Amino acid sequence: MPDGRAPSRASPGGAMSPGASALHALLRAWPDAPVRAAPEGAEADGLVHTAVGHGLVGFVAHAVERAGWVLPEPASASLRREALGNAARALRVKTLLLRSLDALATVGQVPVLLKGYGLALRLYPDPLQRATTDVDLLVARADVGAAAQALARVGLSVRRGDGARHGEEDSHHLELAGPAGLVELHYRALAGWGEALEGDALLARAETGAVDGRAVRWLRPEDEAVYLALHASNHALQRLAWLFDLKLLALADTRLDWRVVVERARGTAFPHAAWYAWDVARRLLAAPVPDEVLAALAPPRWQQVLARRFFSDARLLGASLLDGRTGWMAAKLLLAPRMGSVARYGVRRARNAVRARLRRPG
Repeated sequence: MPDGRAPSRASPGGAMSPGASALHALLRAWPDAPVRAAPEGAEADGLVHTAVGHGLVGFVAHAVERAGWVLPEPASASLRREALGNAARALRVKTLLLRSLDALATVGQVPVLLKGYGLALRLYPDPLQRATTDVDLLVARADVGAAAQALARVGLSVRRGDGARHGEEDSHHLELAGPAGLVELHYRALAGWGEALEGDALLARAETGAVDGRAVRWLRPEDEAVYLALHASNHALQRLAWLFDLKLLALADTRLDWRVVVERARGTAFPHAAWYAWDVARRLLAAPVPDEVLAALAPPRWQQVLARRFFSDARLLGASLLDGRTGWMAAKLLLAPRMGSVARYGVRRARNAVRARLRRPG
């Protein structure tokens, strides 16, 4: 999850909270400047607060300057302070990433970098502008053991899993933690709604790259377009950074073959989840997604109508689904690709909870 305080909430009745409108204008207009005037007073303060919560305060500081907006001094000082703090956290994560790459190189492994610093390096004006709190690496399932041993040399050890929540069938990564931070070692790209996006096929298609002279791999553009969309939907579309990533990917990668994006999304267990994220990215942030792509991935009409009402601009900008468990669960159910898989996941989770309770001493 992005670092920072909770986002500004939507006020009762669905009106957007102070600052959300200004943030929306910056992100929607990018790479152009918004036509509206700079925010003042409480709205300027709200812009900073909302940008922090959505993991975009570093980028917003850049976009405000580029737009020629002059904020009141208290808000301007707060924005600079938060952006510097965000950059410092991103630098710590980058340091851990480089150490992890060096460790994996000793056992001949070159992972795919998911999200985080690697994505920001390729899509953002400056990679320190996007909030990131951990390192996400994708390796082949057969290589997980050797990778975990290599990462132990940089002080990382496997964090005990939450047996009350996830068994092997619903897991997708190992968490390795230490004084330097957290590395999520993925053997699946993600798991959600009782389904999974397996990693080995993505690895087989991955492209070679480099970060500070270290060999890395990137997802193919079409695979990344699907993965980032599924990741955003798996978290109920509640961080604008995840949706803005989609817009930047569509703007930046001229090699993106939308026909292949549709094929890859349909090849997963949850093509509709890709539609939810890309539809919102276009509707809210003006991401350049072709009509035919959304039409090919769209769920039934009633789900489209319900989703566009449920995931309103105010709810997305205010991240209001995070306010309560009921809204969060409703969003997850709406986004679920197959209710049967969700039901089986619920049964497995209940079973794991019972087993975990029985294993506790005393």
